[in-house]
Amino acid sequence: MSKKGVLSVSIDRKALILQAATLSFVQFGYKATTMDQVSRIANVGKGTIYTFFKTKEELFEEILDKATQELMSVMNHVAAQQTTFMHKLFDLLDSILEFRSDHELFVKLAQEVRDIGTVQALEGVKRMEAYALDFLRQQIEGAIADGEVKPCDPDVAAFMILRLYLALTTEWNKSHEPLDKNRIKEHMILFISAGILL
Repeated sequence: MSKKGVLSVSIDRKALILQAATLSFVQFGYKATTMDQVSRIANVGKGTIYTFFKTKEELFEEILDKATQELMSVMNHVAAQQTTFMHKLFDLLDSILEFRSDHELFVKLAQEVRDIGTVQALEGVKRMEAYALDFLRQQIEGAIADGEVKPCDPDVAAFMILRLYLALTTEWNKSHEPLDKNRIKEHMILFISAGILL
């Protein structure tokens, strides 16, 4: 077999292992996933996994990196739109929320954090949120430079906006009638642009 053929098989095996590991993390969570499970799902020997990844943590890191790249791609696509800052902000918040609720790995990690508090699952959730916050901060900085947003601390503003949005879209529903997107946007605009003081 040529060198190129060996490399292709090697890449295919690594991709197969990553796919199997992702499936295992999604089905069983971080804590319950083992290299034996990944080996069975991928239908490769455990030794083959260790040629690419020395530990479960290393394997998890690579999967998180891939998920983070997916989130960044979604946010970059939204940010490229030629619209007002407020319109872009709500589209970004919607895309972050959709990613959080649709991405099976993120859903399972959040559930594992709630149920058993696995440190690695918490770190995975925090990492995704940190990327979202950093992206929002950059958008706010750009809007300040363009004169669309008043001078403010972009880190604090990004944190408050994301937290408020997540609270209204997820936390509020636990004890109240769910708000539709328009009502959520109205309340956020009230707090972000006008404030509640007369």
